[in-house]
Amino acid sequence: MARVPPAVVFLLVVGLFVGGVLTKGLLGAALLGLIAAGVVVLLAATWRVLSPAQRLGRVLVLALVVVIAVSVL
Repeated sequence: MARVPPAVVFLLVVGLFVGGVLTKGLLGAALLGLIAAGVVVLLAATWRVLSPAQRLGRVLVLALVVVIAVSVL
């Protein structure tokens, strides 16, 4: 993961998000689900080194992505 340029990751996430929101339906929710899955993986990998405030922020981001995914169904 450290070898992947941050700009590429950013553009991938933006592309998935915009694609998910504009596509709507099951496909849009699936695209947003990919983002949520990525957030879960990152949370699991970094949970022990995050402060409680950082954990809360990341869990809120995860919840927001899930809510948006459900709303495009």
